[in-house]
Amino acid sequence: MEKTFVLVKPDGVQRGLIGEVIRRLEQRGLRLVAAKFMQVSKELAETHYAIHKGKPFYDGLIAYIISTPVMAMAWEGPNAVAAVRQTMGATRPTEAAPGTIRHDFGLEVGRNLTHASDSPENGEKEVALWFREDELVSWERALDPWYFE
Repeated sequence: MEKTFVLVKPDGVQRGLIGEVIRRLEQRGLRLVAAKFMQVSKELAETHYAIHKGKPFYDGLIAYIISTPVMAMAWEGPNAVAAVRQTMGATRPTEAAPGTIRHDFGLEVGRNLTHASDSPENGEKEVALWFREDELVSWERALDPWYFE
């Protein structure tokens, strides 16, 4: 079962979209295995976005992600990374497919509401960065056989 990381960013939190993101991922059939509403530390933000260090938007990105609380989540399911990214839509909201979170609620790339892991490997790394092992809940839904082959 593949795990992936999802972050409802400050703009999504401020706009009251946490429930919408959760609803869509649950309806998709993914299973929530960890969640926490939190204020991101500068250290965590810098570690998470280390790949962007040195880019012109880096300092603004760090300031933005630590500006207000976020909702951090770990989800699992078959092809969870691809399913989440498809549900969120393209990084640029104006390029996202209709019916995706970013298309339906976003306008600009700097306020695109969510972060989602871009590969199974990064999903594992990001889940481990944001959650301790004892914060992950292993469980099965009664409906899992109707979602998973």
